[in-house]
Amino acid sequence: MTESKEIHTTAQLGERLRSARRARGLRLDDVALAAGVGIRFVSELERGKPTARLAETLRVIDALGLRLRLDDAHGDDADG
Repeated sequence: MTESKEIHTTAQLGERLRSARRARGLRLDDVALAAGVGIRFVSELERGKPTARLAETLRVIDALGLRLRLDDAHGDDADG
């Protein structure tokens, strides 16, 4: 079963990423290597750095086996 949590802040995103990393038994350097980013980047991302680069953040999300999904809170169907 997949677990879904709403994220509204960079701190919440960081907490979710850290939780996923730890649940998988991975170290910071494991994730950094898999995502092609530096250990410092992963560490700062997990601490909720608000200026983290999006492309690298998406690679970390992917390296952790997570998915990023956007839901329209207003119920609008932008795809047609």
